[in-house]
Parts: sequence; C-alpha cells; structure tokens
Amino acid sequence: DEALVLQRIIYTRRVATLGASHENTLFSGGTLALSMMKLKLWEEGISFTRDQLLPAARQSLGPDHDTTLRLSQYLATALVDALGAHSRKRDVLLEAETIQQDVAQRRRRVFG
Repeated sequence: DEALVLQRIIYTRRVATLGASHENTLFSGGTLALSMMKLKLWEEGISFTRDQLLPAARQSLGPDHDTTLRLSQYLATALVDALGAHSRKRDVLLEAETIQQDVAQRRRRVFG
C-alpha cells in the first residue's frame, strides 16, 4: 500500500532528525502502526508498537502521557483484532484486557 510506504518514510526521517523518543516521532510511529494493523499486518504492527514505540514513549513521555496511553490502546485493540492468528487466544485476550484496564485507570486519574 502506497500510504504505508510513505508513513514508513516519514517515521524513518523523524527518527533520523528528531530521535526515536521525540513526541512527534512517536505520533508518526503510532500512525504507521495503525496502518499496519488496518492492513492486517498484525505481527508487524503489534511488535513495532510493543517493542519499539511503547518503551520509547514510556521512557521519554511517561506512562500517563496521552501519546503513551494512545499507543497502549492501539496495542490492546490490535491484539483483539488479531485473535484469529493466535493459538493462545485466552492469553492474548487477558493481555488486551489488562492493557485496556490500565489505560482506563490512567485516563481517569490524569484527565478526570
């Protein structure tokens, strides 16, 4: 998909110019991850979000930042959407539920 190619380019350029932990880079990464998930590139989108975006967001922005919470929600949604590709469905559902509960609690605490 052409949009996915462009989003990869944008993300790569932002990493090069702003760094992997910059808020704008993380936002671009989230957009890229969402596109991967919409194209059903589940494993790539999930691992990109889980292994790269979320650790960088937690470290640079903090666990309660809106961008970090949004990335967490993307991950939880992708885990549920990708259930057909997993043999451990119960474990995946529990992980997604745990993430969603954490995001909801943080949003209530931070945003009221």
